[in-house]
Amino acid sequence: MPSNASEIVIDTLHAWGVDTIFGLAGDGINGVVEALRTRQDRIRFVAVRHEESAAFMAAAYAKWTGRIGCCFATTGPGGLHLLNGLYDAKLDLAPVVALTGLPYHDLADTFTQQDVPLDRVFADVAVYNARVMGAAQAEAVTSLACRTALARRGVAHLALATDTQEESEDEASPRGSAQTAGTRWQDGLRLPDPAEIEKAAAILNGAQRVAILAGRGALDAKAELEQTAQLLGAPVAKALLGKAVLPDDHPYTTGGIGYYGTFGTHAVMAECDALLIVGSTFPYVEYYPKPGQARIVQIDRDAQRIGLRQAAEAGLVGDARAALEMLNARLRRKEDRSFLEKAQAETRRWYETLRAAETSPRLPMNPSAPVAAFGARLPADAVVVSDSGHHTGLVARHMRLGPGHDFGVSGLLASMACAIPYAVAAGCAYPGRPIFGVIGDGGLSMQLGEFATAVAMGLPLKLLVLRNGSLGQIKWEQILFLGHPEFGCEVPAIDFARAAEAMGGRGFTVEDPAQLGAVLDQAMAAEGPVIIQAIVDPNEPLLPAVVSESYAKHLRKALYEGTKDAGAIEQALEREPSRSMLKG
Repeated sequence: MPSNASEIVIDTLHAWGVDTIFGLAGDGINGVVEALRTRQDRIRFVAVRHEESAAFMAAAYAKWTGRIGCCFATTGPGGLHLLNGLYDAKLDLAPVVALTGLPYHDLADTFTQQDVPLDRVFADVAVYNARVMGAAQAEAVTSLACRTALARRGVAHLALATDTQEESEDEASPRGSAQTAGTRWQDGLRLPDPAEIEKAAAILNGAQRVAILAGRGALDAKAELEQTAQLLGAPVAKALLGKAVLPDDHPYTTGGIGYYGTFGTHAVMAECDALLIVGSTFPYVEYYPKPGQARIVQIDRDAQRIGLRQAAEAGLVGDARAALEMLNARLRRKEDRSFLEKAQAETRRWYETLRAAETSPRLPMNPSAPVAAFGARLPADAVVVSDSGHHTGLVARHMRLGPGHDFGVSGLLASMACAIPYAVAAGCAYPGRPIFGVIGDGGLSMQLGEFATAVAMGLPLKLLVLRNGSLGQIKWEQILFLGHPEFGCEVPAIDFARAAEAMGGRGFTVEDPAQLGAVLDQAMAAEGPVIIQAIVDPNEPLLPAVVSESYAKHLRKALYEGTKDAGAIEQALEREPSRSMLKG
């Protein structure tokens, strides 16, 4: 039987299905650590190098599995470090339980060491937030934390004072002794209003040019989504979190949307007269159809998100698979496939345009080349992770996912330094599956230490780092969004291949596209975690598929006003795919 509050918390988490906890030991959480030590046969503890990574891992684990992700940190700075990863969970609706320490209960709020009121600090990020007051309360609040994280798809936070963690079972209050805590999760299949289904079917049946935007919420409804697209002759654009919804070579998908979009997606969003949004709240509203252009039908399990980006005439609140099944039964097959065929032609033109960059023999190496070659070597069951930055667009465009692939990235938060934590979580969620990651030199330098975590776990991780000495995404945002010359985006050079070897992994370097195949094949054959650093051109632009007039104006202004290497950038703008993107 558990004898103190920490043991009760850990046993309750296990009863709720938690089998993995990510964290970093510290004096303010060591009661929880001891409870984990004595329960290693039930719960796996993954020791990280930074608490931020623990929270990213918990968020990613929840995304990969659909179950509760769990992390912990000590008092004060340890708990504060969790916040970035926990906001990733909050914004992408991942169920996570976070445990943090607090000072001794009789010293809290007296300016003692590491005296940070983490329950108050976590008030915004958490859907449930409580101080564990003693052993008698521990089971009830831990169960409620788990239930709330699952029900509201968010972060639940429990703060435990250092002495409370070791507190033996205390006497319950008269009312508390009569309360029992359940550890079973009950969920129901939420179905849309039948009247809204009829309205949605009428809108889609009456439209001539239907487009679909699919996000992460459609991942469990792939077959149903495919049937909808077939019935409507509707091209499917994919938000980044929905990259694995349909294979990238599927005849009905136009690929990504937004800044990372394609010619095909741009065309369908510009010309559709109806848009079906399935499980997505893609945030960049300028890439949707123009206001009033298209009638909107939206499917989302969260009623709060219906009509969030564009007003929806029909809102189907419920499970995406069930909603699509109900909708498909009422849709009529459209015989006119001209809208789809135009989108397919534009998508083919897109990939033909990209091929020039992917196969370019020039030096310095085009960053598209290593990403495309890396993606071409994905095993059929690979898990793919990306960090946030310039390379994210390259992954979206140049890595073609197949039907057996899974994909993960920090979505709405779009945080740098998430890639290795996501990869570690994938290794826990999918034992034995190969893990492929792409990251920039900026993001990798932030959390390079977590590569040692991957080494300690012996993960089958192949990590491609694009070394261009620049925060490329920020550089191009300065230039395109604001018309400002690049400033403050330099990244000091680190030899990541040597760093990988120093941490017990394998490291490879490639800077000549003629050597790409041989180096990548060597890296693929290596056991355990591997870093492949590709030295790439920092001046290769990252442009949207169709560059707007305002972006083109800003670009000219930034180059004229003194952007570093303006001449090299001008030359790059004359090469494909930039040349075609600038033509619009």
